[in-house]
Amino acid sequence: MISNRIRLLLSSILALILCHALSLAQVQNSSSSGATVEIHGQVRFADGGAPANNVLVRLESYDGGGSISEAFTDRLGKFRFTGLPPAQYSVRVHQSGYRDTQQTVDLQTSSSGLVMLQLTKDSAGSTSTSAGAGSIDVNVPAAAQKEFDKGVSALAGSRKDRIAVAVRCFEKAIEIYPTFVEARLKLGTAYMDLAQWDKAEESLRATIEVDPKAFNALFALSEIYLRQNKFSEAEDVLTKGLALENRSFLGHLNLARVNWEKARQTKDLAEAKPAMEKSYEEVKRALQLNPNLPGAHLLKGNLLLRVARTPEALVEFNEYLRLEPNGPFANETRALVDKLRKTAVHQLGARG
Repeated sequence: MISNRIRLLLSSILALILCHALSLAQVQNSSSSGATVEIHGQVRFADGGAPANNVLVRLESYDGGGSISEAFTDRLGKFRFTGLPPAQYSVRVHQSGYRDTQQTVDLQTSSSGLVMLQLTKDSAGSTSTSAGAGSIDVNVPAAAQKEFDKGVSALAGSRKDRIAVAVRCFEKAIEIYPTFVEARLKLGTAYMDLAQWDKAEESLRATIEVDPKAFNALFALSEIYLRQNKFSEAEDVLTKGLALENRSFLGHLNLARVNWEKARQTKDLAEAKPAMEKSYEEVKRALQLNPNLPGAHLLKGNLLLRVARTPEALVEFNEYLRLEPNGPFANETRALVDKLRKTAVHQLGARG
């Protein structure tokens, strides 16, 4: 017969899981009870009124300030966020060389909102900006811009042959205008999509040589180094990237992954502790910036599991499965969750 102490322990585990399930149900019910809303808008230069192409626009929670989503403007300066629950939002643009601009949108009673933002040069403004938030360079020749636009259009298709077309377009754009930072960045990430890692690294490094503040190129490089188990190199480029843009949730997540991999290299928990603490700190920061980041919940669950905080780990694993039910680690995570639950019940029952 199971003792009262064991019953209390079992109850605590089940209560944590039940509370998490109820909170998810409330979110799902609030989403399903009403239609979703959308935000669309345009970014233009204050000087001349031209559309701002390839500018990174951030959608943030009005109450908490956390990042919800990101989108790049198209060649007409337009952007769109869809499938949002009714709420208040902040739309923000932070562009090197220009003043920060934002607009609040209240979508609690309307189904869509229009945002019009203008980029005004700051006192130290220049004719070009960093590729960290999408390159704007008014000196790009028309022929280079045309090849770049063709490449971006080709990337709309995920087939390898379309990506190969995009690569050729970006290469032509760079040949015409060698300092075309955004074309170099797109070329590097296209090579990543083709799993041509050496060419991707070469292109991204060339991007940074042209523009040392291209933090997106640094973050992309970290993905390559993580894949190659070059953890020191990954940590170096991530540290540089986050020094330029500390609000990147993917940057913080990748730095958490680096430290997690370092911790996994030893079975000695005391020896692994510094790297695990750093990983936990970074993954929490990533989730503050974007609470709906599946990989961050999965990593946080693994960190909690390693220090035997099983009930909390189960909550994180379940959140990962909710956000990414068909993700690359979904089946493995479901099996782990089932195993942890069965093991907990068995161990507690044996003690009784």
